[in-house]
Amino acid sequence: MVKEIEKDLCDEKCIHPQSICFIKQNMLDESMVYDLSEMFKAISEPSRIKILHALSRRELCVCDLAEALGMNQSAVSHQLRVLRSARLVKFRKEGKEAWYSLDDDHVVTLMCQGIEHISHLKEK
Repeated sequence: MVKEIEKDLCDEKCIHPQSICFIKQNMLDESMVYDLSEMFKAISEPSRIKILHALSRRELCVCDLAEALGMNQSAVSHQLRVLRSARLVKFRKEGKEAWYSLDDDHVVTLMCQGIEHISHLKEK
């Protein structure tokens, strides 16, 4: 195990000041790092990925999402609350029905790029 870790390290300590300076000047601010981390946490649960994928196809009510994904409504509702708080989905009420859709096209892009990346890795 130690040899495995060691091969990921530089054999000698070598500092490249220009690289360090460039990175420090171009770092994300702490609030952006935190928000991005929270967004990825929200996406990290498998049932939420399924919900996002379903909503990338069309707007759905909670009943339809639950039925399509084989989950109960309260479980779907719980996951939707997490996704709403991360601003990945939005909802609207139509009478007694709650309809959900993706918040914007950025969520679709994020999902598509993730799927493309995983597919690419599986081809290797």
